Amino acid sequence: MLGGLLRFLSACGGSWQTSPAPPHAAGPPSDPASDSSASEGRDGLLWWRDLARCAAGDASAALVQANHTLEDQCRLHSAPPLGTLLAVLDGHAGHAAARFACDHLLPALLEAASGPGGVTADAIRDAFAATEAAFIAQVSSQWDTNPDLATVGSCCLVGVVHDQTLFVANLGDSRAVLGKKVGRSGQIVAEQLSTEHNANHEAVRQELMAQHPDDPQIVALKHGVWRVKGIIQVSRSLGDAYLKDAKYNTERIKPKFRVSEPFSRPIMSAEPTIVSRSLEPSDCFVIFASDGLWEHLTNQEAVEIVHNNQRAGSARRLIKAALQEAARKREMRYSDLMRIDKKVRRHFHDDITVIVLFINHELLAKGNAQVPPLSIRSALDH
Repeated sequence: MLGGLLRFLSACGGSWQTSPAPPHAAGPPSDPASDSSASEGRDGLLWWRDLARCAAGDASAALVQANHTLEDQCRLHSAPPLGTLLAVLDGHAGHAAARFACDHLLPALLEAASGPGGVTADAIRDAFAATEAAFIAQVSSQWDTNPDLATVGSCCLVGVVHDQTLFVANLGDSRAVLGKKVGRSGQIVAEQLSTEHNANHEAVRQELMAQHPDDPQIVALKHGVWRVKGIIQVSRSLGDAYLKDAKYNTERIKPKFRVSEPFSRPIMSAEPTIVSRSLEPSDCFVIFASDGLWEHLTNQEAVEIVHNNQRAGSARRLIKAALQEAARKREMRYSDLMRIDKKVRRHFHDDITVIVLFINHELLAKGNAQVPPLSIRSALDH
């Protein structure tokens, strides 16, 4: 079955290559359950930080690459006065917007929260707006030399824990899922905290049609997938200037991105959906992940995997579970999937980024000055 699938991919114009195993490992990446002593590491296309203490508790992060050029980024920052910030950036049509957001969103949030109001939903919204404006300014300044930058965008999922309040802000279709205990038995259940901006959701299509009542083609079904203008699945993002300002939708960009008819108002939005929640003792952990994880795991499956295993390696464990499911869907072995090189790997799964935050309520009650500052950024070659 695997041979037949690879012949099919070759016929589609791709070549099948395997990544050689590094000298210290003859097989696929080790299972975090048997390798919990490795706090941070890399194995082929997989990077992880198994466990780190932050002001809100403990965090586990991991990322696996599938695209030829990595389009995902993640960042975790913990220090006064902000508290704990987690960001999952899922780029599309290139890596530039995700890397830009990873570099600039945190400083923008620190600046926005430095006023008398501190960390609020409005401050987070201002940080998103400032980051978007800065990226669009870069698109404008490079328009003559690099017009393709106008077609690059990124989904942005941000979590902020300040004092004992959790803020979740989202652009696109990454997802934040809370694991909480309910009932006397302490059963763990999943609660989705983020709102997804993907045209495959009926509510998103209705929103777009209401915003563009004069455009019957604002959403189109192509090959069984709903897309905005028949081009892109997400309706909100950072970047994607070509769908926000008609001056970037010209013959200078690739034909697949062009909108045939003129438009006078933005088709896509950079306005994040923001929710805030006072953390309760029953709130155990939050999973922040790009859509590559949720293509293969349900919310409940993910929280049960985290709940039923040790904390160290939780993010890596979730990625392994998703890749095992991706392999099963293609009737191949997980070990064979892990040997397929980047770019060809994209036929099987997307770049996947996961951060799991384990909430320490006692630590939060004491204040974030109790824990040394922490800064983590995914460390994969691109």
